[in-house]
Formats: sequence, C-alpha cells, structure tokens
Amino acid sequence: MPRPQALAASLAVTLAATLALAPHAARAEVTPEVEALMQAMDMDGLFEVMHLEGQDYGVMLEEQLFPGRGGSAWAAIVSQTYDPTGMYARFATRFADELDGVDVTPITAFFASDLGQRVVTYEISARQALLEEGIEEAAIETWRERAETDDPKLALVEEFIEVNDLVESNVMGALNANLAFYGGLLDGNAFPRQMSEEQVLADVWGQEDEIRDDTVEWVHSYLLMAYQPLSDADLETYIAMARTDEGRALNRALFAAFDDVFTDISATLGLAASRFIAGQDI
Repeated sequence: MPRPQALAASLAVTLAATLALAPHAARAEVTPEVEALMQAMDMDGLFEVMHLEGQDYGVMLEEQLFPGRGGSAWAAIVSQTYDPTGMYARFATRFADELDGVDVTPITAFFASDLGQRVVTYEISARQALLEEGIEEAAIETWRERAETDDPKLALVEEFIEVNDLVESNVMGALNANLAFYGGLLDGNAFPRQMSEEQVLADVWGQEDEIRDDTVEWVHSYLLMAYQPLSDADLETYIAMARTDEGRALNRALFAAFDDVFTDISATLGLAASRFIAGQDI
C-alpha cells in the first residue's frame, strides 16, 4: 500500500480529464460479497491510519506552501478531507465497480484465513509504526543494508512488488495526485499569473524521476518491515494468490479505487491551500 499522496492510475490524460471527478453513469452496487472482502482486508482500519497519514501530509504542505499561516483552520480542513468514513464510501463505490463480474470468493477466503489476517495486521501495523518519529528512516536504512546482501526475504518482497507492479502504479498515482493538486491551486488562483495546462503538465512530469526514486525506497522498506514476521513459505503463498486472475483483478481494483479517493483529496487540498497561499480569510 502506498502513502496517501501516491496512488495509482495513468497520466495519459489531459488536465481536464484528470480532474473530472464525477462518478460513472452506472456504478456497480457494493454487494455483500465485496463488503465481506473489504471487511476481511480491514479497510476500516486502513483508512483510520490513512487519516493520520493525511494529517502529517497536511503539516508538510503547510510548511512548504504557507508556513505558519494554516493553524487550526488548515488542520480542520485536512482532517475533514481525510475523513475515514468518506474515504471508505468513495473507495467502496469504485472498488465494487472494478470488481463487477469478478468472483471474489477465493480472495476473500485468503484474507479471512489465518495467513490473510496476519498479512492485513502486519501491513496496517507497519503503516502505524512509520508514523512514529525515526521509524521510516530506520526502515529505509535496514532495506539499504539488506539490499547489499543475498537476503531471501528481500528477494520475495521484490517479487511481490514486481507481481503487483507496485512501483510503476504508485508513480503514476503520485503524478495523478500532483496533477489534481495543481488543478485545485489553479481553481483557487494561487499563482500570481495563471499557468497553462502545458506548463502544469510539464511541471508535474518533471517530478517523475524524484517520485520514482522515493517510491522505490518507500515501497521496499515498508514491505520489508511489514512482511518480516512472515515465513518465506507464507510470503510465497501470498505471492501465488497475487498471481491468480482474481488476485490481479483485486490489485487493479485497489489502485483504481485508491486513485479515485486521493485524486479527489488532492484537488480538494489544492483548492483549500490556494486560499491560504493567497492570504484569504477562511
């Protein structure tokens, strides 16, 4: 799972298309089967952690864009924007849409199993731990050190990342999120001189290499930390599930649904940030 500002989709769209956040004309119903899958994956718990991650991200945005001018008003906007209930509802709608016609029984069975529940617990616990001061830096250092060795666990983590295309999907998602954030800034007239669509796209694409380096670092260190308690056999079983047709469908659905959530969030935060940048009363 990526951090809140870096999720999936494709940037092969225009600015206008990326910011078209209206729901599809015909959305699939969130069936009991899809709801059971989401419960097995503890999406409620994940969105609670993402709410906390979002608050950290909001602090970073204030420091970079309008230091010392956000205060409690900005904190309240960020907290509301990353509301777990709202994120869950938007996620569920797109998730169900993407899984329409997919038999989710085998993937629900996996996540409801003892191994699946341990995977979910370790993934969410690792994200919680990364919120603590110094833990992310330590995790990155551990990954770098073990990358210099023939570490079998790291090799399996790298296989998992490759099977699920986690680096490229996260890079594209981060670019999409940044594009949406720019759109919010433009809508709020944050810049003294309005940027053209071409300038926005060029600026966002110019961040690609840095985002990819950061994504490689974060995904590897996070998953190495999360899956350390799993045996190699456990992780091989998880990878085998991810390779199935249902597992691949799940991965596509997860990234598409998270992209809906965080593209929307990014546009909302961009618009809100524009008011603080411009010094408007909130």
